[in-house]
Amino acid sequence: MSEKPILVTGATGKSGRRVVRRLRAAGLPVRAASRGGEHTFDWADSRTWDPALEGVRAAYLVQVDGTRFVRPFVERAVRHGVQRLVLASGRGIDDPDYANDPGGVRDALLDSEAAVRESGLEWTISRPGWFAQNFSEGFFAEAIAAGELRLPGGDGAVSFVDAEDIAAVVVAALTGAGHSGQIYELSGPEPVTLAEAVAAISAAAGREIRYVPLSVEDFVAELVAQGLPASEAAGFADVLEPLRNGTDSYVSDGVQRALGRAPRTFAEFAESTAAAGGWSV
Repeated sequence: MSEKPILVTGATGKSGRRVVRRLRAAGLPVRAASRGGEHTFDWADSRTWDPALEGVRAAYLVQVDGTRFVRPFVERAVRHGVQRLVLASGRGIDDPDYANDPGGVRDALLDSEAAVRESGLEWTISRPGWFAQNFSEGFFAEAIAAGELRLPGGDGAVSFVDAEDIAAVVVAALTGAGHSGQIYELSGPEPVTLAEAVAAISAAAGREIRYVPLSVEDFVAELVAQGLPASEAAGFADVLEPLRNGTDSYVSDGVQRALGRAPRTFAEFAESTAAAGGWSV
């Protein structure tokens, strides 16, 4: 009998596709699920849930910010006989003052975590901080490619975590022993300011890239001038609040606890990304 597959939701995202790649490299069967990927899955369409869960032994749940689909999905996973769940959550959700959160993301994440813990299944929760990959394939990437990052970040620092480390932790939790009941807060090994991050990318890419700190007001005004609605521009500024306040500068031990090694540094992320052709012009 063939081994039961592992379900990976958000399989085309930053962490999901890396989890899929690592599982397949280990020779394990994977059901890579997303709205437009190999296996059709949409959190907002419950008709796609049962086909995704059929015959699955473990699942990685990458939820949509501010939504409450995880609890009913977990209930269905229990009925399908899934044995293990790994949930992608968020750093700082234990602190109600961590960030301005008009969209209710924190409350939704807390509900998702509670649903997983109360499921009766083996569970692990991943709480990553800011992804280093935001500079290479996220919302900073276009500005980095253009050579100038303009943000209301001041001199605040962030302990950016490499998505490769996140994926390694998730795969360990999906397949290995000793991770059940664990909450892993994931970060890099040290806080890095935006100026330092951009300097590391500039050195690795071999070309000049600048960081230009802006006030929140100027940042919002620039986005509105580019055609973004004022409410969305203000929301983006809110997302950056932990960055400029240094709220996300603290270092967590999740990578070390889960993998028995230190997390990759931001410089290592920048060098490996540049070596793979990232930021080339």
